[in-house]
Amino acid sequence: MQRIFDGHNDTLLRLWRSDDLNGETFFAGSDDGHIDLPRARSGGFCGGFFAVYVPGEMKRIDIPDRDTGEVIDLAYIGPVDALAARRATLEIASILFRMERARPDAIRICRSAADIEAAKSAGAIAAVFHIEGAEAIGPDLAELDVLHAAGLRSLGPVWSRPNIFGYGAPFRFPGSPDDGPGLTAAGFELVKACNALNILVDLSHLNEKGFWDVAKTTDSPLVATHSNIHAISPSARNLTDKQLDAIAESGGVVGLNYATAFLRDDGRNMSDTPLTFAIRHLECLVEKLGEDGVALGSDFDGALMPRDIGDAAGLPNLVQAMADAGFGDALIDKVCWGNWVSVLRRTIG
Repeated sequence: MQRIFDGHNDTLLRLWRSDDLNGETFFAGSDDGHIDLPRARSGGFCGGFFAVYVPGEMKRIDIPDRDTGEVIDLAYIGPVDALAARRATLEIASILFRMERARPDAIRICRSAADIEAAKSAGAIAAVFHIEGAEAIGPDLAELDVLHAAGLRSLGPVWSRPNIFGYGAPFRFPGSPDDGPGLTAAGFELVKACNALNILVDLSHLNEKGFWDVAKTTDSPLVATHSNIHAISPSARNLTDKQLDAIAESGGVVGLNYATAFLRDDGRNMSDTPLTFAIRHLECLVEKLGEDGVALGSDFDGALMPRDIGDAAGLPNLVQAMADAGFGDALIDKVCWGNWVSVLRRTIG
């Protein structure tokens, strides 16, 4: 069976919301969500970025343009309180640490590409600790040092809402990612600090100005863990051709997001979305980024999946769809595993 490393899941958030703070249902299996140990093993899911995301409420706010000062009225997920975000971030992250402590044979937190390969060889899920939206981190970045020491190796400065570091791409269809200001002064410092600590900076959820701010600041490959192609599905969350060109030039990677709203050309949430939509994005990503720049970033437990995938147990259907489309074994292995390990080796070590 093809082994798969995945660019994004919200499984820890699902466990936290269900008050399963020790991950007991993850190990035993359940009918909830998309990933647990039995379904992961059934479908070849062997590792991925396990995200910590702090929920917020939808609000409409006035955002001043960074360059002109002009106020732009935009819909975003509203900001979250910093103290509450720190508490929630630690609570959600602790689930991953408790799971590793309880079952190191089943899941391991990986701080390097070598750790990922070692977990794979041992038959354990290789988990990269990722934070999606840096609301838990203050402007002096002290929390970043602590989180890195705890194992944080990937960070999205923003989710689709503003914080002290920048502004996110709204959930709008059709829509442009070129919407609102980019990084703040604190955001530039955050990117530099992530570079110094070998923390991957995730571009998914950043708006376009923020993307270009990261691109001109970072000395690491540009990575979008779970995003698709705007030219195919014109969601504000997807990447433009110019962004894809920049990612390719940097030697970066894009992980295909399975969320049906980001796959379809009509932006609809429909579980009967055929896998031909996913293949169309993958083929275009290979064309734009080359065979070394394309990976998978499911958004399991955070979005509606195509019925033919369903959950982690359905991943062989996606692999078969790639094979049916003419993807050879070597390319499939790169997309499913090798390209993530490669870019992580070049970023986190």
